[in-house]
Amino acid sequence: MASAGHGSEVDISVTLELNDIVQLAGLWLTDFSVVNREPSLDVPLATAAARVRDMTGQDNVLTAVRGLYRRFGIDPTKRRPSSEALLRRIRRGDSLPRVNALVDVCNWCSMESRLPFGLYDADCIDGAIECRRGCSGESYPGIRKDVVHVNGRLVLADRIGAFGNPSSDSARTMITPLTTSALVVVFAPVAVNLTLLSSTVETVTARMMQFVGPRKITQWSAREQAVAE
Repeated sequence: MASAGHGSEVDISVTLELNDIVQLAGLWLTDFSVVNREPSLDVPLATAAARVRDMTGQDNVLTAVRGLYRRFGIDPTKRRPSSEALLRRIRRGDSLPRVNALVDVCNWCSMESRLPFGLYDADCIDGAIECRRGCSGESYPGIRKDVVHVNGRLVLADRIGAFGNPSSDSARTMITPLTTSALVVVFAPVAVNLTLLSSTVETVTARMMQFVGPRKITQWSAREQAVAE
């Protein structure tokens, strides 16, 4: 049976430069099997997509996420946040993409919250994780893409280097059928109410417990780095 808790063993920090720009929270899941297509997700995903298609009016969260991209010199209409890419797909009449239960739950929650998600094989991450600005010339091989260039952009990095951002994740840390431990990251602009971030983490926790069933789920929030770090 899965259990959820709050743990300090997840070491994720945000650099001082980015403390007033982005806030991160998420989950660390352990001991599960990747299911390529979970049939019990068919109806809830279709229902959620239909509900999103019917939504109208100003979307303040989407506006804030676009503002986050602009803080890094990125035009969000040319390089879209992953959450907005999902919304556009749904609103033109397509269904949510189906990959595996882990990815499907993250896409579902990202679509509803309008916040970008990152999903990584935790066993492929080396050491503490830092959310920082990409270095000059920094890049990584992407998933189903060529090289992802992250110079000056918001990135997650470990001892090896950058492995993810709110648009494109790396092949090095991608989820595979052999994955048994995963890191879920929710990227939220500081302009977004903390209540939305907290409720999104609770929602993805409940859905992961229901549809993925890891032995343990640890909720975490990224810490702000001290001046000396």
